Amino acid sequence: MVVEAKPSTKGRKSSAANTSKPRSGSGGLSIDPLSSALEGVDPLSALAATQPSHSIAGHQKSTNQRKDSLPREIDDTFEPWSSKRTGILNKFTTSEKLSITTSFLPSGDKDRVVITKPTTTTVSDKVKNRLEQLDDFEEGSVKEMLNLSQQDYMTRIEELNQALICAWNRDQRVKALKIAIQCAKMLADTAVVQFYPSKFVLITDVLDTFGRLVYDRIKEKSSYLPPGGRVPIKLPANFTPDKVPESAKETCRNWFYKIASIRELIPRIYVEMAIMRCYGYLDQGEYSNALNKLTQAIRGIGDPLVSIYARCYLSRVGMVLAPNIHNHLLPCFNDFLSCYSQLQGDSVQNMLALQRLEMPQYLTLYSPALDWLLQCIAHNSSEETLIKILDKCQKQCNSALLLNSIMGAFKPEYVANKAIQFTEMIKECEETGFPKHYLHRSLGLCLVLADPPDNQKLSLLNEVWKVVMKLKNPTDYISCAEVWIEYVVKHFGKREVNTILGDITKHMTPDRAFEDFYPQLQSVVTKILSHQHDFSVLFTLEKFLPFIDMFQKDSVKTEVCKNITESFIKYQTESTNDPVILNAMMFVCKTMHDSVNALTLDDDRRVISNLICGFIHKVSFGRDFEQQLSYYVECRASFSNLDLVLVELIQKVNSLSMHTRNVVKGNHSRKTAAFVRVILEWITILGRPRQKKYTQLVWMHFCRHVQHIVSLLCHH
Repeated sequence: MVVEAKPSTKGRKSSAANTSKPRSGSGGLSIDPLSSALEGVDPLSALAATQPSHSIAGHQKSTNQRKDSLPREIDDTFEPWSSKRTGILNKFTTSEKLSITTSFLPSGDKDRVVITKPTTTTVSDKVKNRLEQLDDFEEGSVKEMLNLSQQDYMTRIEELNQALICAWNRDQRVKALKIAIQCAKMLADTAVVQFYPSKFVLITDVLDTFGRLVYDRIKEKSSYLPPGGRVPIKLPANFTPDKVPESAKETCRNWFYKIASIRELIPRIYVEMAIMRCYGYLDQGEYSNALNKLTQAIRGIGDPLVSIYARCYLSRVGMVLAPNIHNHLLPCFNDFLSCYSQLQGDSVQNMLALQRLEMPQYLTLYSPALDWLLQCIAHNSSEETLIKILDKCQKQCNSALLLNSIMGAFKPEYVANKAIQFTEMIKECEETGFPKHYLHRSLGLCLVLADPPDNQKLSLLNEVWKVVMKLKNPTDYISCAEVWIEYVVKHFGKREVNTILGDITKHMTPDRAFEDFYPQLQSVVTKILSHQHDFSVLFTLEKFLPFIDMFQKDSVKTEVCKNITESFIKYQTESTNDPVILNAMMFVCKTMHDSVNALTLDDDRRVISNLICGFIHKVSFGRDFEQQLSYYVECRASFSNLDLVLVELIQKVNSLSMHTRNVVKGNHSRKTAAFVRVILEWITILGRPRQKKYTQLVWMHFCRHVQHIVSLLCHH
């Protein structure tokens, strides 16, 4: 459906004719800012002229200080934005209908498109229309595409990206700029707020494209004459501003002049951030000035969610262009602290009520931007930076949202050293919709990577666990227990681990809650096995096997048993005959064996067989041959459906008979001869395994050879 309201053509011509003329009104003469920008001093030069001279000297001083200090270059510990992008798009989705306001996309048949055109009836309206000329839509029309699904919205944004590239390739620079402006305007819209982080990712991709096109275009025009040369050459990758010709610098300045003339704040900020790389053509020191200037400009954005994402984009651009400049990062964070109280204000509360969104969901929307900003601050920073930030949070807003992001951004070593302070701040912080169990989980993640001071380990566990054990929601509880079990296994003994396992079983058993948390329970077992390698201790834990019994689903229980057996084979370096270990491992291996049926794949059957054979290898009763044979007989009864295990048992029994011969040195007594005859009869009764013919032939040859040797010795 298309609805169109047309203004009079006469009105448009009149508006165009009067844009360069002054008008009289109650306030006196008002000059058109666009015309004055062309006729007089440009906005950037005017801004520079108003700065006091000592600010330039101060900038030179700060630049010299930065040169003297070590640069904060990005290393492998810094997680790039590209790795976060997909996670944000997957997490922040919506089933609500979205809209796009643009004039550069064709409308689909299923979209409702509303087209409006501004009517100019008074002189005031004419001047206002002229002021909006730079960022107005094509032909003065606005197309609002309604009822778009999330996928349709993403497709439309990609179409805008392609339209921008197409316009640029056709030398339609103004159209490309208008597309960038319109995309940036969309970031002021929070009509479907739960989708805003994903919208930010999509829109900034388009702005990144625009910035790259502008930068590459200026570079193409920046051919220069090398000293003593006659043929112009292109700028090298690591060029300095003195090599850039004046014509290219003028083009660069013109781009910034155009952007400075954009009327609305949010598109002006975003588009300037998108082309900030172009400051490299003018002066390398301009990066610091531009970052500080934009930091101050973002303070004019009223919506706290929109402003934190603007700061996120600013820090993103800054880390790419000038990773050694970071004096704008803490002011960005401080500005967010200053406006944090707005989250409890009437405007936000009314918006949440209108969109039927709960405060916990709303606060999670801040996490990607806040995490990124704090990561930029924390990268290669000292522990003093963490101390300063914690002090500011305690004084201004001890928020659960902030603490969670701080623990995720700074090095685990720093967090571990301040673990007691974090637990106190978590206890006293304003929850405001952000659950505290998230904070305990984040603290636990840091403490398993870095050890706290020895004298604080037990007090930390007691302080945290007395809160965790009171959680009634199984999801909240297991999210913390899954992390903290590793801390307990690393730093404490049998009693503490047994206590935690018992508490987990207690929380997961009611209403069979464990059925919904098999992955988390598997993670608990894996973390215990990764740190506890003494299986005599592990299997004497009173709560361990009851914990394993919670895996009621056969496939899951089999996987857990595989993990236990793999760990046993890997870490049990010496042979054992400990009855506790044998009974527990027989239970584990029997569980794997019983999971095999006619539908089991050959590969799975082979894996289980090899694991059971590995367990059999680890058991030895020394010279107690009768006990060893009894163990093999028990294994034969327990694992009768696996041919590879039967072959292994036959080889073990044959080896036992030969070992008996070696012990008696070929001189069998009546007792040892009778024992060997029992072995031979047992092998005969066992029968041939169902293997390939070649395997059967080798097996029969080996058994006959052993039987022949032993029989001769016994008769002798």
